[in-house]
Amino acid sequence: MLDSRGTDEGHTIRRRRECPACGRRFTTYERWEEGPLMVVKKDGRRERFDHGKLLTGMLKACEKRPLTAAQLDGVASEIEREIRAQYDREVESRVIGEMVMDRLRELDPVAYVRFASVYREFADLGRFREELDQLMGQGQDGS
Repeated sequence: MLDSRGTDEGHTIRRRRECPACGRRFTTYERWEEGPLMVVKKDGRRERFDHGKLLTGMLKACEKRPLTAAQLDGVASEIEREIRAQYDREVESRVIGEMVMDRLRELDPVAYVRFASVYREFADLGRFREELDQLMGQGQDGS
């Protein structure tokens, strides 16, 4: 092993290794695994929390935007830490969606609107316009 260091506030260990046979170097990440956290979906189904699924949803919303995969992985890790700190065994998908929207609103308004349009299932352009107006600070005075 070449290097081992903690990341993600001690919940992940990054290890740099070298294969003794071929000499190639690679990196592995080991996460401290807590008990299963279940996500309660809108229809009542439950499924295990999946960091990869969270990240994939954000990556789709941020496609062709100036955000790196590393930035989004950091946001996903931050959201996961916050959820695990606040919820013991179950969290509603609505809570996760709102957390993602809050973070994306701060990072990139276009990515936020993309995510919100899918998450909130905008049925028509009027609802989409309301969200844009609110984002631009115009929704409160009716203009």
